Amino acid sequence: MKFTTQSIHSERGSAGVKFMAVFLFIILLANAGYNYVPVAYDGAAFKQEMDTAVVKGLAASGRMVPVDVVTSHIRRAATDYNVPPDALIDIRQNTGHISAYASFEKNVSILPFGIYKYHYKFEYTATPKGYLLKD
Repeated sequence: MKFTTQSIHSERGSAGVKFMAVFLFIILLANAGYNYVPVAYDGAAFKQEMDTAVVKGLAASGRMVPVDVVTSHIRRAATDYNVPPDALIDIRQNTGHISAYASFEKNVSILPFGIYKYHYKFEYTATPKGYLLKD
């Protein structure tokens, strides 16, 4: 097999282009993770705090108002986990237990310069579960 200088010359630079394409893809993926992971973590942690709050409200002593205990715990968690101030948070006392509902939306910039924004929706209802509800 005989190689000519023209065929070798046309193959030069191919590795550099592939490297730049892979490098650009990795940078875009890292940027998306850097922006999305904190929002998803805050949402999951806020869900857990809502569950904890309704259990605390169920276990509140006679002097404390259970709805106030749940409300204060959820409001504190909302500021800790970057819940938007316009979020809908509804706490209700049902027969025998308290339930808490929260809903909000956030835009997460996935691609740089605002090219693509992901619409993160959070909607969760926390109700006490398990042995606390058994008679």
